[in-house]
This record gives sequence, structure tokens and C-alpha cells, in this order.
Amino acid sequence: MPQADLNDLQAFRAVAQERSFTRAAAQLGVSPSALSQTLRGLEARLGLRLLNRTTRSVAPTEAGERLLRALGPAFDGIEAALAALGDLREKPSGTIRITAGEHATETVLWPALERLLPAYPDITVEVHVDNTLADLAAGRFDAGIRIGELVGKDMVAVRIGPELRMAVVGAPAYFERRPPPKTPQDLIGHACINIRLPTHGGVYAWEFEKDGRELRVRAEGPLVFNVAPPLLRAALAGLGLAYVFEDQARAHLAKGRLVRVLADWCPPFAGYHLYYPSRRQPTPAFALLAKALRFRE
Repeated sequence: MPQADLNDLQAFRAVAQERSFTRAAAQLGVSPSALSQTLRGLEARLGLRLLNRTTRSVAPTEAGERLLRALGPAFDGIEAALAALGDLREKPSGTIRITAGEHATETVLWPALERLLPAYPDITVEVHVDNTLADLAAGRFDAGIRIGELVGKDMVAVRIGPELRMAVVGAPAYFERRPPPKTPQDLIGHACINIRLPTHGGVYAWEFEKDGRELRVRAEGPLVFNVAPPLLRAALAGLGLAYVFEDQARAHLAKGRLVRVLADWCPPFAGYHLYYPSRRQPTPAFALLAKALRFRE
């Protein structure tokens, strides 16, 4: 039904309940003459008289009474639905689907969820841990978390973490057998523990930069994994060198369980960003999560 007809029915309902054009007009915020004209137009379209009018009173006809009884539950349902939407504003709820890599999930997403969810028990966050650049639309995700440089230009991107840095590390026992590499090219003679990433089309090439010079090294070694956690364990076991996020190795470096090399070839780079389509209208629940994730210096 056209919107004008819904407005007309609402006008009829007000007049029939108030039994007065003057009181109904005040309730609806229109003039009595405009309201009277609206009702005449509705009656003309329906081909039925809905109201009996006298100089002193207004009352529904038989057809008007029948229509009024039918409109009651319908308009009550609409009002209840609108009130429920208001409740969502006051009490955010619903499911948010997020795609994120392992490291992002552990370092930026989980701390935010730990703070947010206890205060909002009606919010459910479904996290799809995946190292691919998942298609948000195809996967029906509300948003994703990725390193800033990997976010598409057509997305809204919000910074949610500090700059990141990579580290090449190995166990002291490993360096007892082989001299530390001085340049990235020296990695060719070392046992390197690799990871296969779908986003890179195969085994990930280690990325380095120094004084504006960029290098990618396809190092070889005895192990290749498709997830990151085993890289560090293999390095700690002395099986080779691993290329990991600096924060993952920091505690082991401090305790001497790992030794870092090529630090001058591993500059900081853009950290994690929350991204989602620009056309997306954030729900109250999603807006809360975005606020909880937003990076603060």
C-alpha cells in the first residue's frame, strides 16, 4: 500500500478514536480542515462512508467500525516494532561476523572482546580466523581485520593497532652450527622455517627493507606450515630461522631463548585496521565493537 494511504488510515484512526476532528488534528499536528480533506479523499477512494459527521459530533459508520477494528492490531504491531528498534539503541544486540588472521585475533580483537562482551550480553561476535583476504560480501562478514596496506581502497578502514615489525629469530643452539646472516641474501645458506599463505599464492617470501631498498627472499628449509604458531616452536627447537611478528618473539628474546638477526632490515609498517564496505550502515552493536577496537596512541 502506498505511504499516503497508510498516513490516511492513521488519520482515520485518530478521528474515529477521538470522535473529534479538532482533537485528532492536534494529535497529528495538522489543521482540522486538512484532516477533513484527507478523510474525504480516503472515503472517495474506498467508495464508502467511514464517518458520520454532524455539527456537534463525529462517529464511525458500520464500515468505519469494521475498519477501525482491523487497523487496531496492525498499528499496534507497527508501534511495537518501532519501540523494539528503540530498545536496540538502548540495549545493543545481535550477531557480528568478523574475519581476521591469527595474530590480529590474538593481539587486537581478543582484548577488545574481553572488555566489551561482559557489558553487552546480547551481542554475539562470530570470529572467522583465516589468513586469506576473505571476500566480505561472499562470506557474509560485517567486517574484517587486516594490515593497513592490504585493505582495499573501496573500504572504510579504521586503525585499531600500533605499527608492527617483523623479526628473524633462531635459537642459540642453531647459531652454534651456523654463523648469523649479515644481509637478507645470506639466508640462502640457512635453514628457514616457512609458511604457506593463500594471499601470496604459495610459500611466503620474506620481506625486507633498508635505506629505501626492498628485498624479498624465498628462503628454503626443512619445514613449511600453513599457520603461524608452529614457526616459533620450530625456531625454539633449533630447527632453523623463523620470520615472525616481533611481539611474538619478544619474551623469548628477553630470556635468551631466541637470538634476533637482520633487525636493521625489518622497519615498522602499518598495523591492523578494521575494514568494512563504505555503503554499510553500522548497527549499534557494530558501532560499539568498532569503538572498542579503535586504536589510541
